[in-house]
Amino acid sequence: MKKLITIIAIALPLAYSARAQWVVFDPTVNIEQILDEAENLAEYAVMIDNEVEQITTLGDQLSEFKNYESLFGNPSQVVLSMVPSLDSDLQSLEPIQNLGSLVANANGNTALTFNDNGIYATVGASFQTPGGQTIQRPANQYEPFAAIINTASNYVSVADNAAQRRATIKDQIAQTTQQLQDATTDAQVQKLNGVLASLNSDLASTDDEVNQAASAAMVQDIQNRNDQQKQVVALTEQQNAEFEESVSNYSAKFQLLNAPTVFPTP
Repeated sequence: MKKLITIIAIALPLAYSARAQWVVFDPTVNIEQILDEAENLAEYAVMIDNEVEQITTLGDQLSEFKNYESLFGNPSQVVLSMVPSLDSDLQSLEPIQNLGSLVANANGNTALTFNDNGIYATVGASFQTPGGQTIQRPANQYEPFAAIINTASNYVSVADNAAQRRATIKDQIAQTTQQLQDATTDAQVQKLNGVLASLNSDLASTDDEVNQAASAAMVQDIQNRNDQQKQVVALTEQQNAEFEESVSNYSAKFQLLNAPTVFPTP
């Protein structure tokens, strides 16, 4: 508005001066033209002021974005060295075998020859009688023992594998924790926290694998004990029936005397 008043103050004397020299022009028209032009110039000046203000605002926003990036970082540029190995471990097949597979692969001959590197005595596939006769053991009757051997061996294998992986994962957790302490941006902190949570989950999964292997061995042992008791009950029932039958046959064959014996008198 001040610019508009200044322009009018300059234009009015010029208009009167022009009137003194050129009387052919209508001074009223000239003044209106001058006022219109002054108003246009004032509007243009306001537009320029607005553009300068917008440019200043955009500059401030750009500075703010740069400051934000320096504080929070760019997530796409944060590369963590332990991620590939963690991803590989998470996608690898678990070493544990399911109980159904372990039982299906139970072979009685394995139980007959198994001694766990000399810890146990070998049963052997055959034996000799005192008379020198060689008797072959029925391998199918030893399959329940082979199932226990399979589940126990599976547990040992899973436990060894878990111990090695746990050492690696714990080392990665230590590295991630150190990087978390040294992190300078929020993007680094967020990514490292995500990796740390994944590593802890992976560490817990190794314990679950070991527990599953132990549970499989325990379940199979329970089944074996249950079967052993079942066989004892069945054998007892069979023996009782055979005994009753034998007594009945004996009674039918040999009649007991139910009257005193009478000897002939001379």
